[in-house]
Amino acid sequence: MNIRRIEKKDFKEVENVIREAFWNVYMPGCDEHLIIHKLKDDKCFVNDLSLVIEEDNKIIGAIFYALGKLKNEDKEKDVLFFGPIGVLPNYQGLEYGATLIHESLKLAKEKGYPFVVITGNPDYYHRFGFESCSKYHIYLEGMDKNDEASFFMIRVFNKEELNEYKGVYYDPEIYKVDENELIEFEKNFPYKEKLVLEGQFR
Repeated sequence: MNIRRIEKKDFKEVENVIREAFWNVYMPGCDEHLIIHKLKDDKCFVNDLSLVIEEDNKIIGAIFYALGKLKNEDKEKDVLFFGPIGVLPNYQGLEYGATLIHESLKLAKEKGYPFVVITGNPDYYHRFGFESCSKYHIYLEGMDKNDEASFFMIRVFNKEELNEYKGVYYDPEIYKVDENELIEFEKNFPYKEKLVLEGQFR
């Protein structure tokens, strides 16, 4: 097993990995591979923390970091988050994803980031030290501040510095996918059947 920072030359292979990892999971098909395709050339991309994991010189998983925005009245701050993170189906359940998370969080702390936010399953991410963002008065765009939104979580590295961060969090615009753009992008990949499955929510 080898973990390293993602390079530009890796992106075509990684787009395929992410497509395989997410296909028909949250929606019929997926859009995460388009997001990372656009992310690599966007100013919000945090290349230093975005990693791939390999077995036998083959990329089997990847994690991506970027900078969103935290807005509070007339103030705006960059906020670190990660996603998507994906592992090829045949390697899922073997802790490769957990290894990517542990390694990248360690790097983020070493580089001086006060915290990282994510959206995900609390039952999974609590073991990495994530807790509800609302505890720290950080809220997700479009959500009622009175709702805990337990799926919007934070891993704190520096509580003292965190005191300067309060407000509403916004993902970068490239994370909002246009359906027509996705249809065109899909033409670059082998055909896969889109299925409507129980548990999808998009």
